Amino acid sequence: MARPRVHSTEPTPDRAYLVAAETPGQLLRARDSLTELAELARTAGAVVVGAATQRLDHPNPATYIGKGKLQQVIEESRALGANVVIFDDELSPSQQRNLERAIGLKVIDRTALILDIFATRARTREGRLQVELAQMEYLLPRLAGQWSHLERLEGAIGTRGPGETQLETDRRLVRNRIAKIKRDLEVVRRQRALYRRLRQRRGVPVVALVGYTNAGKSTLMSALSGANAHAEDKLFATLDPLTRRLRLPSGEVVLLTDTVGFIQKLPAQLVAAFRATLEELEDADLLLHVVDISHPHAVQHVQTVIATLEGLGLAEKPALLVLNKVDRLLMPDGTATSRWEDVGDALHHRGVAVERAVPVSALHGWNLPTLLRRVEAGLDGDAPAAREAVLAILGAADRSPAAV
Repeated sequence: MARPRVHSTEPTPDRAYLVAAETPGQLLRARDSLTELAELARTAGAVVVGAATQRLDHPNPATYIGKGKLQQVIEESRALGANVVIFDDELSPSQQRNLERAIGLKVIDRTALILDIFATRARTREGRLQVELAQMEYLLPRLAGQWSHLERLEGAIGTRGPGETQLETDRRLVRNRIAKIKRDLEVVRRQRALYRRLRQRRGVPVVALVGYTNAGKSTLMSALSGANAHAEDKLFATLDPLTRRLRLPSGEVVLLTDTVGFIQKLPAQLVAAFRATLEELEDADLLLHVVDISHPHAVQHVQTVIATLEGLGLAEKPALLVLNKVDRLLMPDGTATSRWEDVGDALHHRGVAVERAVPVSALHGWNLPTLLRRVEAGLDGDAPAAREAVLAILGAADRSPAAV
């Protein structure tokens, strides 16, 4: 008797073809940005099957890339069996529609990809509301009549006007949902503000971790406070904020808060939607700007974080620069065999002013007592503003472009 066939119920991963353009003023070259986009795609569960880049003075208003490059994308994506094409910059609704018609495949952009990752990583009700708000605001201008499934959202039955088209109905349903999410988030925002006022009355200082995604903030959080913070070598491994008590060498107790990581080209919708969470940074007494010093684009990551902080009005906050993952400078194979004393030499070789930053390895617990002492000094007023704190590494870039 023939054995019955067993079919896997796991969804087949998307096969993604990536496209990036290099335009004036970008922090990263197109190929380097494409590497990060590939990491994002893999984090979202896709398999990257191919990629293309193009240098442009400005994006094509109709198709983002030029006609010749578009033809290359069409031919290569089909030949490689891709079922989705991901662009490294946010596309306008018309660009996305034109590209889907031309390529014949699903087309998404970096913003949609990041929103998708956030949707899978949000665990708390607040996090899910914030992500849904960002998704709805992103999708609203992209509705094209195919959103009949939105009728299932609350308020649909009995609310359609006479003669209203499906597209108009869909748009109204989305707007209603956006309004409700904003009301729910306003409640969350008021609750957070109340908690912050209580902390202020109790006089408990707040230290907040900020940094580029995957810089090691969650690992540092666990190493310093003993919190069981989820840490994974992926972009946006953690999303929801976490606050824990931390005892400094003097015995003083502070609150240590971990926040969502930043990334270049962070969608504006996410920054706006996560306002309630990011407001935690406003009341922080000290920022710990965590940098993966082993990353080849550490300087650009620092610049991205500072630009984001400036956009939030936080560039003048006192901050310490924490150079994490220094073990990788000494141990390419990941083994803990090198002496901690060699770290200073390794950083000096890269042109980084160690005295202006705190080199640590959160994974191995290296130099954390020094960091805690610097945190104490920073809370006593011995810490520069966030934009000045990064000069240790930005100065290194000026001295040696390939150093970091």
